[in-house]
Amino acid sequence: MSTPTIAERIGRFAYDAQASRLTPRTREVFKRNILDSLGCAIAALPGKPFKALREQFSEYGGGSGSCSLIGGGSTSPDQAALYNSGLVRYVDLLDSYMSPGGLCHPSDNFGAILAAAQHAQASGEDFMLALAVAYEIGCRITAIVPVMAKGFNHAIQLAISSAAAAAKLFGLNEEQIAHAITIATVDNISLSCVHSEPVSQWKGFSPGITGMRAVYAASLAKRGFTGPLRLFEGPNGLERMFDQSLEVNWEDPRLEVVHQTVMKKYCSLIHGQPVLEATLALKREHGIRGEDVSEVLCDIFQTGYDIAGGGGFGDKDHPQTKEQADYNLKYLIAAALLDDQVGPAQLEPERVCAADAQTLLRKVTVRPDATFSAQYPLALNTRVTITCCDGRVISKEHAGFEGGLDNPFSWLRTVEKFHWLSEQYADEALRGQLIDLVSTLDEHSVAELMQLLTEVSPEAQFPVRHPGIQ
Repeated sequence: MSTPTIAERIGRFAYDAQASRLTPRTREVFKRNILDSLGCAIAALPGKPFKALREQFSEYGGGSGSCSLIGGGSTSPDQAALYNSGLVRYVDLLDSYMSPGGLCHPSDNFGAILAAAQHAQASGEDFMLALAVAYEIGCRITAIVPVMAKGFNHAIQLAISSAAAAAKLFGLNEEQIAHAITIATVDNISLSCVHSEPVSQWKGFSPGITGMRAVYAASLAKRGFTGPLRLFEGPNGLERMFDQSLEVNWEDPRLEVVHQTVMKKYCSLIHGQPVLEATLALKREHGIRGEDVSEVLCDIFQTGYDIAGGGGFGDKDHPQTKEQADYNLKYLIAAALLDDQVGPAQLEPERVCAADAQTLLRKVTVRPDATFSAQYPLALNTRVTITCCDGRVISKEHAGFEGGLDNPFSWLRTVEKFHWLSEQYADEALRGQLIDLVSTLDEHSVAELMQLLTEVSPEAQFPVRHPGIQ
C-alpha cells in the first residue's frame, strides 16, 4: 500500500472527526465565535457590495435556490457561500488566529460552511463539527507556514479547510474529501499583494470567492471528479511554493484550536486592537479632543508597521475607502481621538474622507520597535505617545487587548457586541431569539437558524441606542 499523501491524510482527518470530540467547553467557545460571526454579518448588510452581489445572482439565474441569504432571499449554495462569507468579513470585526508565521481568520470559513450545512439539511451539531474541522485544518497549516511572509494570502489554507468541511457535510468519504481539497486549492493560489495599497474591495471578498469555489468543488468531488492528490508534496506543489515541509500531525483527532482564537472590539485589523485600546485610554483619562493634538507617535511591532503603518505594503497617508481605512493605523488612531469609538460608522467613506480625520491622520507617525517585534506574535505590544498643542506629552505602553488570549471575550461580552452590531437590523425580540438559538445550537437545525436570519432587515430600520462596546 502506498503512503497516503498529505491531502489524503487531511481527508481522513476530516472524515474521522466526530461530534463526541467537541467537549462542553469547546462547544461553548464555538457558540461564542458563531454569535460573533453573525453579529459581524448583520452589521455589514447595508454595504453597497451586497446589493451588487444580489444583482449578479439575479443576472446569473441564481435568484432562488436551496440556501438562504442573511437578510432574506435565497440562491444556490455556492453563491450563498460567497454572499454570507463576504458579510462576515466586511466590517473587519471577525476572529483571528495568530502564529509566528502570520495569521488567518478562521471565521472566513463560516459563510461557506453555513451554506453547505443548509444545503445538506444538517443539524446544528453537524454544522458545529464541520466548522471545528475547518478551524482545525486552517489553523494547523497557519501555525507552521508563514504564508504572507512568503508572498501569499491565507485564502490558500482557507480553500483546504472550507472544502474539507463542506465535503464532510455532503457525506463524502475520505478519498472524495481529499479530491475536494485538491480541486478547491490547486486553482486558488492567493497572493498577499491583495493587502497592498491602495487596498481594494477584493481584500474582503477574496475569502468569499474561495469559499464559493470550495463548496462547488465538494459537490464535484461527490460526483466523482478527481484532483491532484500530490497537491502538497508533488512536483511544483505547495511544499515547493512555500519552500518548506508542510508536515502536520493529521492523526491528532483533537478539535480544540478554537480556544486559541482571538476576538475584536474595534473595526480594525487585529494588529490595531492594542493600539486603539491605548489611544482611547489616553483620550478618556486626559480629556483629549482631536483639536488638542499636535502629534501622535505609535511604536509597534514590525508586522503591524508593514501591514498598517506605512511599511512594506505602502504608505497610509491618503485613505479614501473603507478597505483602506481599516488597514490604516494613522486613520484608526485619528478616528478614535475624534469619535471616541471605532465601529462600522468610522469606516463609512464619508467619515474616512472628512476634513478633520484627514488632517489629524497626517499628524500620526507609526514606526517599528525592535523589542516589540521580537515578542510578536506571543505579545501584541504598542506605545502611543500624544503631544498636545498646550505642551503636554502623554504616553501609554500597552500589551495585549480585550479579546486576546490573556483576556478572552466571555459569552456575555459577545452578546453585548452582537446587540451593538445588529440593533439597527433586528428588533430586540429577534435578537433574543438568535442569541438563544445559538446558545443551544447543537439542539437545533441549521434550517431553524437560517429562518431567523432571513427575518433580519437588510437595511437599518431601528434606532441606534448602544454606544459600542467600550
